[in-house]
Amino acid sequence: PFFVPFKFAFAFAVTIAMPYLLYQLWAFVAPGLYRHEKRLAVPILVSSSVLFYLGILFAYFAVFPIIFAFFAGSAPEGVSVMTDINSYLSFVLKLFFAFGLAFEVPVATVLMVKVGATTPESLATKRPYIIVGAFAVGMLMTPPDIFSQTMLAVPVWILFEVGLYFSRMVKRREGDDENPSDDEMEEEL
Repeated sequence: PFFVPFKFAFAFAVTIAMPYLLYQLWAFVAPGLYRHEKRLAVPILVSSSVLFYLGILFAYFAVFPIIFAFFAGSAPEGVSVMTDINSYLSFVLKLFFAFGLAFEVPVATVLMVKVGATTPESLATKRPYIIVGAFAVGMLMTPPDIFSQTMLAVPVWILFEVGLYFSRMVKRREGDDENPSDDEMEEEL
């Protein structure tokens, strides 16, 4: 119980300061990037911060009520469900981190397409494996109940589809940028 306030304060501070920490990471990397690579940074920083916070909010408002109801309902009759504060905080922080990280799937998908590691068409053909992978990650990162596993895997799958949609838009925009108009060529000269 002595370390719980410190642990909570540290986790809360890191969560609140995450956009600033990402900016500092960006400020370190930015001098080594080309101008066209720097244009992608602000949307990625903003979207990754927003998605991480959305993952935490989803866990808090959608997943926790179901998980805690399941845990309380699975206790034997006449037994009060009580946990120590350290175990509870560790459990909550683990789920916050898991859902926050899982909600980064669209950013990861767009980045993989943007750097040329894969194509949207290749990702679309691997959809069944990604769905199975989402359920495997849900199994490993959540408590051993089907509700929380599904509540992590289904959003990951939906967010993968969102990332696939945006990666197609990025790929299409790159195709347009590769064929510059005469006005754009004159501006470069």
